[in-house]
Amino acid sequence: MKAIVTGGCGFIGSHLVDLLVSQGLQVTVLDNLSSGRRENLQQVENQVQVVECDISREGDWQQLFAGVDYVFHLAALADIVPSIKDPTSYFRTNVDGTFYVLEASRRHQIKRFVYAASSSCYGIPTVYPTPEDADIQTKYPYALTKYLGEEMVLHWSEVYQLPALALRLFNVYGPRSRTSGTYGAVFGVFLAQKLAGKPFTVVGDGQQTRDFTYVTDVAEAFLAAANSSYSGSVYNVGSGRTVSVLELVALLKGPVTYIPKRPGEPACTFAKIDKIKHDIGWTPRVTFEEGVANILKEINYWTKAPVWTPETIAEETKEWFRCLS
Repeated sequence: MKAIVTGGCGFIGSHLVDLLVSQGLQVTVLDNLSSGRRENLQQVENQVQVVECDISREGDWQQLFAGVDYVFHLAALADIVPSIKDPTSYFRTNVDGTFYVLEASRRHQIKRFVYAASSSCYGIPTVYPTPEDADIQTKYPYALTKYLGEEMVLHWSEVYQLPALALRLFNVYGPRSRTSGTYGAVFGVFLAQKLAGKPFTVVGDGQQTRDFTYVTDVAEAFLAAANSSYSGSVYNVGSGRTVSVLELVALLKGPVTYIPKRPGEPACTFAKIDKIKHDIGWTPRVTFEEGVANILKEINYWTKAPVWTPETIAEETKEWFRCLS
């Protein structure tokens, strides 16, 4: 079996590559290395092919889809703040990139296509846990571009009979999460602050809860989706519970400073995962406490990550407050 993983040098992608290799698949990784690291694949570097390319443009990379069984499309620009500041790059990568990957998959008649969608499409939900048929409320360009990608995947499945599924991921965390210069996911921010001996910058009162889902569980969801017989559907991928930011701080252990609550952010994210359990047979296995312990064992990974302060966060999120207030 042959698989392509776009974004395979990144956080979730590298864990998926690990899993696919362990299952005996022949894997090709497509990545432009804008946020991914080749070092994320060092444990399997002699077992995979890594091709540096730009999926947002047509190119020779599309010929690599010939004879491929599974395509896992994870390549994307992530995080909210930079998407507000630079929507053009997000549209090109997340929308145009998805189009070109879909077209390469269609032309070469791949057997299964699995797309990394985002739970950010729900915006501020009115139902918890949130089911797949909840209202779509894209609040910022990142959420919109990921949702447009999802809509294309489902459209290609319907019109061209491409066997495809989309997985809406909730708050994925774990080793190898991004250390780029953008202000993003809470784990990367907190871990760099802990290493630097700085206070954790808690948004609002810290009572907001998140459906933190461990990265190896997410990788297993992708493989289970590829091995299933379902097509043209969307599935939530979550942990089955929610955890407050203050609970996370208690596990990480350190001082806290509070920064203003931000507009457009939900007080809770919580996935209803009955559908993926029933159809695909996937269920999360790693508890939040186990996941945090695993991260702390590898905390030095975040040594070179930017250390955010209340002042630099305020400067970085000025456009967020201006646009969403």
